[in-house]
Amino acid sequence: MLSCVLGFQTCAAFAWTAPAAFAATDATAGSVDGRNDLPGVSAVRESRSDAWFTGPMLANSAETLPKGHFLIEPYFYDVATAHADGWGSRAYVLYGLADRFTVGLIPIVGYNRLSGGGSSSGIGLGDIAVDLQYRLTEFREGSALPTIAIQLQQAFPTGRYDRLGDRPGNGLGSGAYATTLGLLTQDWLWLPNGRILRVRFNLSQTFSSRADVQCASVYGTGAGFRGHARPGSSLYADAALEYSLTRNWVLALDLTYTHNRNTRVTGEDIPGFDGAFGPVVTTRDSGPSVAFGFAPAVEYNWTPNLGVLLGVRVIPGNRSSTRSVTPAVAINYVH
Repeated sequence: MLSCVLGFQTCAAFAWTAPAAFAATDATAGSVDGRNDLPGVSAVRESRSDAWFTGPMLANSAETLPKGHFLIEPYFYDVATAHADGWGSRAYVLYGLADRFTVGLIPIVGYNRLSGGGSSSGIGLGDIAVDLQYRLTEFREGSALPTIAIQLQQAFPTGRYDRLGDRPGNGLGSGAYATTLGLLTQDWLWLPNGRILRVRFNLSQTFSSRADVQCASVYGTGAGFRGHARPGSSLYADAALEYSLTRNWVLALDLTYTHNRNTRVTGEDIPGFDGAFGPVVTTRDSGPSVAFGFAPAVEYNWTPNLGVLLGVRVIPGNRSSTRSVTPAVAINYVH
């Protein structure tokens, strides 16, 4: 994920350190006969084939692409905090290897502007992730079982994270391999007015390897530092709602929870970087953090296979997390 450093803590762009996390639209939609015999529900209701969705801003879809089909969904965003802006793009490039199995890549690029100086020297590459998703069940009308899938994302430390010199904004990576395991669900509900409410609930856990660190880094180390960082694991939960206002227009909302465990940085720091007093063994702990967020969005779909999303993620912030506002736009195309 794209990340920037504000003091000792790394601020993640859109994950919520839960990597993974953006929406992928359904490649196909089922059809219904337009009738519903359930008490209290309109006799005529919206057909799934006549309700077009792009997907909410943050919750990945539990659906998989049909074999031979692909999805391209780039996001463009600005993670705005009190003293920095993290402009970036995160793209989902997915392919249906089998009807139940989707594979893909998630490349990230970004640029950090820091109000105190030291902004990025140019657009840089973040940590690239490989995405694997296997669908266990699929929603069927009349059944209480939703669509359920398991997801594996493996991020590789391709982004720059240490030896940043006087430009901490160049830090766009973590320096660690990060493995995310996720459980994704999606259900369809018909409201009394006959319109569709699509519901997603996702859980994921991320585990990271140790990162070797030299000099100034995204972990807040200085020019004379030599050591390593051990990012803490991260738990992420997302409940998302999408209301089919018309065939083309959809209102969406994500509610998120993130719990990050302690990140420890250990090594030797040379004061003044001249070796006059010798190296000092140092240990820094970020401490655990908890963040709540919400992301309202509007979707517009020209066709069942092409849509756009405009939304904003808000993290109010607290003692352990930084307040941020992240406007974003995404284009979703399925073939």
